[in-house]
Amino acid sequence: MSIPAPRHHAFAQESSTSGDALLAHFQPVFDRIAEGAVQREQQRELAYEPVAWLREAGLGSVRVPRDAGGFGASLPQLFGLIRALGAADSNLPQIWRAHFGFVETLFQPDKAEVRDRWFERIAAGAVFGAAMAERGPATENTVRITPLGDGSWRLDGSKFYSTGSLYADWLSVSAAEGDEHLGLAIPANAEGVERLDDWDGFGQQLTGSGSTHFHGVRLQQEHILWRQPSSEERPDSYLTAFYQTVHLATLAGIAEAIRKDAIRFVQARTRVFGVPGQASPRHDPLVQRVVGRLASIDFAAESLVRSVAEQLQLIHEAVREGRARTPAFIQADLAAWQAQQVLIPLVLEAANLLFEVGGASATARSRALDRHWRNARTLASHNPAILRERALGDYYLNGVRPREVWFNGRVTPQGTTAGEDEPATANSPSTGERRV
Repeated sequence: MSIPAPRHHAFAQESSTSGDALLAHFQPVFDRIAEGAVQREQQRELAYEPVAWLREAGLGSVRVPRDAGGFGASLPQLFGLIRALGAADSNLPQIWRAHFGFVETLFQPDKAEVRDRWFERIAAGAVFGAAMAERGPATENTVRITPLGDGSWRLDGSKFYSTGSLYADWLSVSAAEGDEHLGLAIPANAEGVERLDDWDGFGQQLTGSGSTHFHGVRLQQEHILWRQPSSEERPDSYLTAFYQTVHLATLAGIAEAIRKDAIRFVQARTRVFGVPGQASPRHDPLVQRVVGRLASIDFAAESLVRSVAEQLQLIHEAVREGRARTPAFIQADLAAWQAQQVLIPLVLEAANLLFEVGGASATARSRALDRHWRNARTLASHNPAILRERALGDYYLNGVRPREVWFNGRVTPQGTTAGEDEPATANSPSTGERRV
């Protein structure tokens, strides 16, 4: 199903494109991706083709306003698509996560001067990846830009966890110059950019989350999106909650995939452990109970994501209209972080419970059912839930805003913060991830 989108490049309100129409447009692509998911997982075949299919279908411009050439989808519609894509192959939503985050960043008030230019590029098919986080002995931003005296700069340093970078046209990069934090957008194929497929995690293996090295990359003014002195307070934003909700929607997609795999597995079987001859597991009350539990977890996961997405949409609209205030941003973080506490253990439970419907045959490598647990566990390790659980308790008991702990590492008894724990600012086009 085709959803025509006008190609005018002006900042405009999102249209009322229905979620059903969007899903009908993208579902055939998701189905095609699902057909090759097991093979890609087994052979560690990078997802260049699926990314190209999604680019061609216009996934990157889902949130771009229709008058700027996109689909103008709402946040609930976007996260519904992410969940459906995650059910097809959970690697794909994470590959696109930095891209979706960059697009969402353009809606922030301080991006008015650059949004039209970037909306135009994104509507034309440009895809973003991330080069924000680093792997080292300390949480810091060691990537630097150096002025060359002719109005240009050079970029040097290395990043890890560069999710989506292998598939991207542009990279969102966090860097520093003196005592300023900077957000950059640079061409992924620029001279001096080196992208490596060296991500060695046991899950989400196809996300391109390895190293990116910058060897004297030449930058112009247009590549610098924002600057912020390190001493300035981070602006209020719903972007941290947004990035977390991408992970939650992906986990919800895994829950849907688990339910579907369990049903397919059981319906095809004709024998049951301990029962002579042929038998039908689909009529076994214990198997029915397991599948019922899996279906309930799938329902709960979808409901949680939808609830958070609807709250984020309200805050997004308030930001667009200039009426968003601090309490709204606090509620965004609370919604996403509380959902994180509930959804992660549910999906991990489902990924383990799946094997109760099939015995030893469910562990066959040819089925790759273990990918659901490995991928869910890897996603769950982003932005550690245990730290956010403590921050939630501190908020409800002591009124300490959750983001203060997350951005600054620790809180003094008086509620003032100390320590720097994340290089990117809150309004940056970053992955929003904290790596430990």
